[in-house]
Amino acid sequence: MKQMLSNSYLFGTNTPYIEELYEDYLANPASVEPQWRDYFDKLSTLPGVGSYTGPDVAHGPVIASFAERAKDGTLHTPPKSVVADEKQAKVTQLINAYRFLGNRWAQLDPLKRIERPSVPELEPSYYGFTEADLGQSFATDSFSAAVGADHATLREILEAARQTYCGSIGAEYMYISDTKKKLWVQSRLEALRATPKYSTEEKKRFLERLTAAETLERYLHTKYVGQKRFSLEGGESTIVAMDELVRVAGGLGVQEIVIGMAHRGRLNVLVNTLGKSPSMLFSEFEGKKAEELSAGDVKYHMGFSSNVSTPGGPVHLNLAFNPSHLEIVNPVVEGSVYARQRRRGDKTGAQVLPVLIHGDSAVIGQGVNQEMLNFSQTRGYGTGGTVHIVVNNQIGFTTSDPRDYRSTLYCTDIFKMIEVPIFHVNGDDPDAVAFVTKLAMEFRHEFKEDVVIDLVCFRKLGHNEQDEPMVTQPLMYKKVQAHPGTRKLYGDRLAAQGVIKAEDPDQMIKDYRAALDEGKLLYNPVLANHVRPFATDWTPFAGQKYTDKCDTTVPLTDLKKLAKAVTAIPEGFTLQARVAKIIEDRRQMGDGKLPLDWGMGETLAYATLLMQGYGVRVSGEDSGRGTFFHRHAALHDQNRESWDAGTYVPLQHIDAKQAPFIVIDSVLSEEAVMAFEYGYSTAEPNQLTIWEGQFGDFANGAQVVIDQFISSGEAKWGRLSGLTLMLPHGYEGQGPEHSSARIERYMQLCAEQNWQVTVPTTPAQIFHLLRRQMLRKLRKPLVIITPKSLLRHKDAVSSLDDLAKGTFQTVIGETDKLDAKKVTRVVLCSGKIYYELMAHRRENKIDNVAIIRMEQLYPFPQEALEAEMKKYPKVKEVVWCQEEPRNQGMWYYFVSRQFLVNAVGTDQELFLVARPASASPAVGYYTKHNAQQKAVIEGAFGVLKVRA
Repeated sequence: MKQMLSNSYLFGTNTPYIEELYEDYLANPASVEPQWRDYFDKLSTLPGVGSYTGPDVAHGPVIASFAERAKDGTLHTPPKSVVADEKQAKVTQLINAYRFLGNRWAQLDPLKRIERPSVPELEPSYYGFTEADLGQSFATDSFSAAVGADHATLREILEAARQTYCGSIGAEYMYISDTKKKLWVQSRLEALRATPKYSTEEKKRFLERLTAAETLERYLHTKYVGQKRFSLEGGESTIVAMDELVRVAGGLGVQEIVIGMAHRGRLNVLVNTLGKSPSMLFSEFEGKKAEELSAGDVKYHMGFSSNVSTPGGPVHLNLAFNPSHLEIVNPVVEGSVYARQRRRGDKTGAQVLPVLIHGDSAVIGQGVNQEMLNFSQTRGYGTGGTVHIVVNNQIGFTTSDPRDYRSTLYCTDIFKMIEVPIFHVNGDDPDAVAFVTKLAMEFRHEFKEDVVIDLVCFRKLGHNEQDEPMVTQPLMYKKVQAHPGTRKLYGDRLAAQGVIKAEDPDQMIKDYRAALDEGKLLYNPVLANHVRPFATDWTPFAGQKYTDKCDTTVPLTDLKKLAKAVTAIPEGFTLQARVAKIIEDRRQMGDGKLPLDWGMGETLAYATLLMQGYGVRVSGEDSGRGTFFHRHAALHDQNRESWDAGTYVPLQHIDAKQAPFIVIDSVLSEEAVMAFEYGYSTAEPNQLTIWEGQFGDFANGAQVVIDQFISSGEAKWGRLSGLTLMLPHGYEGQGPEHSSARIERYMQLCAEQNWQVTVPTTPAQIFHLLRRQMLRKLRKPLVIITPKSLLRHKDAVSSLDDLAKGTFQTVIGETDKLDAKKVTRVVLCSGKIYYELMAHRRENKIDNVAIIRMEQLYPFPQEALEAEMKKYPKVKEVVWCQEEPRNQGMWYYFVSRQFLVNAVGTDQELFLVARPASASPAVGYYTKHNAQQKAVIEGAFGVLKVRA
C-alpha cells in the first residue's frame, strides 16, 4: 500500500478514499471495480518494506484493536529509561526550535511597538514539559558551548537558548543546506550567547561614532533649515556598523571596499565613514557647482573615495554615485568590484569587498535585487560574497504597514534564495550591532558568500526634512517622539556601568560641533598622501574629443597570423558539423580565399586588441555562441564526457602575452547584467566591455540603467565609461518583440556628446569601430545597432585589405559607379535596409538615384554627409528612408535637430519614406510585414509624398 501512496496522483484528498478501497480489496477482491482490482493485484506482486514478503494486512482492524486496548488500559507502560530518552529527545527539539525560530521572539524593535508573537514551538509545554521538569538535568550535546557544561537543568538550557537567540540579535541560518556553514554560525553565536564583551576603549569608540552620526544630522538640521538631506536619525548605529566593518575588513586583508547605498544616511556615511570634509559638504548645501560637471546632481547622490587607516593597514573606500532609483546601484557596485578584483588577480575576492546598504521597503520591493543575488555564485559575476546591511527603519516613505509593502515575514527573506545567514539586530544595542557586523565580515571571509545584517531602527523625521510623518503614521511617531535616541540610551548605559563619566557624552557633542564649525572632522581616519597600488589612472582619458584621430589598421601579415590562431582547434576536439564548417570558412577567410563575414570581422577586432594589450569582456544572453549563430567565441566538444568540461575559447589562446579575453553567457537578466557591465567599465578603462542584447528589443528591460547611468553618468557625476552596447535590430518579419532595438530612444538621449550611436553594415566597419573604441583615448559609451540578417548576407562582406587599410567611416557614399550628373535623387538610410534598396535599384536598372549610408548617427557626421551630398549637383529630392515606423527610428531626432535640413541645399526638398506611425514597433503578420517592407523600398524610388 505504501508503494501505491508514493504515486503523486494518489496523494492528497484522494488518499482516504483509496485506503478504504484497498481495505475492501483485502477483505474481498471481488468487492471493488475491475480496474482497481487489476491495479491492486499488480501492487501485491511488488516487494514489501524491508525483508517482509508476506501478504498485506488490512489496517482498520489493527487500528481498532489499539483503540480498544487504550480504553481498557492494557497498553504496555514503557520503562523509566524510555521516558527519560523521550524527554532528552524533546530537549534537543526545544534547542533546535530556538535555533530555527528564536528570532521570532528576539527583541529587535527599538520602538517596542509589536507584542511578542505566539510561537508554540518555543514553549516547553509544547513538548510536554511541566514546571517540575525545569530542575531536571539533561545532556546539552551540541548546545554545550552555550551552557558551559555537558549537562544542565532544563531551566539553564532554556535561559541560554533565549539569551542566545531571543535577545538583541535574531539569527536566521538553519535553512542553509551546507552543514559546515550552519555549524560555523552556530558555534560563534552560542559560545558567547550572542552577547559580546567589549573593552572600555571599544565602547567609547562606539559612543563616539553614535555621537558623530547624531550630531552631524542635528547640526545640518539647524544650519540648513528645510533642505533635503534624508537624515540618518534613528538609525545612527549604521555608522557603528560601518566603522566596525571597515576595521574588521582591514584586519582580514581587504584592500578596497566599494559601497553602494541610497539617499538615507548617505551624507552621514560620506562624512563619518569615508572622511569627506564637512566644508565640502557645506559647499554642496550652499549650491556651489562643480565646474567640470555640465549638469551635476543633488548632494545625496554624489559619490566619493578615500584611503583610510585601519588596524590592519590602509583600506581604500569608494562610495558609488547613484540615482534616486532605489537598489539599481547594487549591480553597478558588483561590476566595479569584479573589475577591481580581476585587476589585482584577486580570484577569491579576499582583497576587494562589496558592501550594499539597503532600505527595508526597497530591498524586498525592487526586482533588480533578485537578479543581482542570482549573480552570487556564478562564474562571470560572483565577487566572493557581499556584505548587505539593511537600514530597516520600518517604513517606506509613508508606508509602514507590512501588509502593504511585502508578503514575507521579514524584508530580508529574499536573501534566503541564496541560502546565506541573516542577522537581525536591534539598532538601540550598538554592542550587538558591532558583534553581528564582525560576525558577518568573518563569515564572508571564511566562505566567500553573501551575508546579511538587518539593522532594525526607526526614522526620526519624515521621508525628507520637508515631510510630516504624523499625517500617515500617528501611532508610530508618538513612539518615535518619545524615544530619547540611541546615543542617549547608550551613553546612559555606559555611565551606569562606570565606563565613562556622566558628563562625557555632552562633552563629546560639544567637541564634535566645534570641529564642524571649523569645517573639519574630529575623528579623521583619512590618509591624505597614501599611494594606492592597482589604482587606475583616468587622466589620459580626460578632455579627449570625438574628432581625435586614431589608426585602426592592422598589417595584413598580422591579420593572417591571427586568423590562423583563432581557427586553431585542439587535437581530439570534435566540433558540431555546422560549427566545423564555419571555422573552416574562417580559415579560408584568413587566407584570402573567401571574403570576411561579420563574425570573422568581429573576431579579428578582438584578437588585434588583445595583442595590443587591451582586454575584452563580452557578456549577454547566449553571447558565447551568439543568438544568431554567428560568433562561436566559445566552442563545445561534441564528445566531452562531463557537462562542465570540453569548452574551448580560441581568443584565450592566441598568444602567451595577450591580454585577457572573457565571453560570458549571462544569467537571464537585462537590468542587473547591464548595470554590472556599466560598473565594470567605470573601473576598467583599458578593457573593451560589451553588453549584448539577445535581441535589441529586450534592452528596454534595462531602461533605468541606460537613462540614469550610461547616457547621463558623465554629465551628472563626471564618471567616464567606455561600455559598448550591442543591440541586434532589423525588420525581418519576426514581430513586434524581435525587430526593433528602439533606436529612437537612444537618439532622444543624445546631447552634450554624451555617447556614440552607430549602425555599422559591413565586417570592416565593425572591426574598425570596435578598435576605435579602445585605441582612441576617449571613454564614452558606444551604442552599436547590430544586424541580424546581415550576419550571413552575401553582399555584407569585406576583404582583409579593408581591415588592413581602412578606417571606420561615419558615412559611406555611393558604392556603384553612377554618373553624378544624372543623379536627381539621393536616398539617405541606415542599417540593413541599404542592401534592400541596392538590390531594388539594380534589379530595376535605376541610375538617377544615389544611396548614402549613415553609419554613425551621433555625434552626427555633418561634414562627412555634406561632402557626399556635394557630389550630386543636380539633385532635387533628398529622401530619408527607414524601415521603422515614422514615429520611431532616427527621423524625428534628425528633423528636430535640423541635421538633415542643414545638409540639404536651398533648391532641394527633403522627404520621408517609412512605415506608417505605429504604437507597436512592428507588425506580427508576416504577409503584412512583406507588404510594408515592399512599400518602403519602392517608395524610396517612387512618387514622394511626405515632406519634412
